[in-house]
Amino acid sequence: MDVPLNHVVIPANYQELFLALNRFPDAVIYAGGTHLIGRQENNILNLPPILLCLDRLTELHRITRTEHYLEIGSMVNLNKIINLGKTVPKAFRICLENIAGFQVRNIATIGGNISCRPYLLDIPAPLAAFDAQYELRSSPNTSRWVSAFRFHSSAEYKTIGNQEIITRIRLPLHQWDYSVYKKLYSDTYSNSGILVFLAKTGKNILSEIKIIIKSGALIRNKEGEDILNGKNLPLNRKTADDFIENWKDFFKKLPEESEYFKYALLNIIKENVYNLSSTS
Repeated sequence: MDVPLNHVVIPANYQELFLALNRFPDAVIYAGGTHLIGRQENNILNLPPILLCLDRLTELHRITRTEHYLEIGSMVNLNKIINLGKTVPKAFRICLENIAGFQVRNIATIGGNISCRPYLLDIPAPLAAFDAQYELRSSPNTSRWVSAFRFHSSAEYKTIGNQEIITRIRLPLHQWDYSVYKKLYSDTYSNSGILVFLAKTGKNILSEIKIIIKSGALIRNKEGEDILNGKNLPLNRKTADDFIENWKDFFKKLPEESEYFKYALLNIIKENVYNLSSTS
């Protein structure tokens, strides 16, 4: 029997979920629904014919904490994560707090933000910076884990929802001594930029630095990071300048990004790397 237009399927467990996906491969996954509700033309909702609502899957609403990581179900709303307080890494918490308003965050889910298409939204940038992993489930008994950065930098991001469902997010709770989250606002999802700047220090040594940029995709300059890894603190001016020059060269290889966007990003990177440098 065919499903009528604008029908909502609400599975109660993984078995029902994947039976529905097999029967209706063109169904659109409905999590918090904030992105779908935003599809309005002349104040008329433009919803897909078949929606697959995940709200009754209790496993996807759970948060589990261990000594080393948070495991967050994909249907957990953003305010629930914020309410965990300092358990949540600072840059990630700031990202969540700056998404829409309180009422929207009560509805919007972490999984919905991660898997939203065609635009890359805010949450993937800090998750990639903190080495988060996603559980992708393709059947009631089959799943795999993939890193956030790899997921958003590959074709998997474009096929999610057709073949696999994001069910859990595993967020490491490693200590970062320096953590910055910056968003460059614009009037469209696709043009908003984000920069996450992280650093680990110990015994006056910069043991690790990581910079993740989000524009239309996630961007990382591993070669630039390696210039600073293992350097003594405070950084001397020449090392900092070499690092900035490397970023200038890196940005030249990104012709798809606007000059204004690259200029703004470079200024943020300069500000933070010079904070780790001596004043001499």
